[in-house]
Amino acid sequence: MRKNCEIKLIGTPPSPYVNRVQFVLNLKSIEYEYIEENLACKSELLLASNPVYKKVPVLLHANKPPIPESLIIIEYLDEIYPDIHPILPSDPLGRANNHFWANYIDTKVSRRLHKFFWKHLT
Repeated sequence: MRKNCEIKLIGTPPSPYVNRVQFVLNLKSIEYEYIEENLACKSELLLASNPVYKKVPVLLHANKPPIPESLIIIEYLDEIYPDIHPILPSDPLGRANNHFWANYIDTKVSRRLHKFFWKHLT
């Protein structure tokens, strides 16, 4: 994770959404700069890069528009580096099935875990 890389990831360490992007970046051996965000005091970079949700992760790639949302970032990385450890299936039905389960985990499982931990940690 060096500075001055073409790819930068805005994130925060305890986020499983950031962690899943980091996993893919590392699996594909993509060099990137990690920009740690303080969500209690959001930076101008985050607010400008993800003005809709104002959340991490956000991928910055050269001079292209920022890419928010972990699953979208992973799909993008898989498309620009297709020959290095492909993440998504190549067939449309397989990708659709993959998207279904990723969405299910995000909407059903992750939210319940998040509520459980916040309830017991506060």
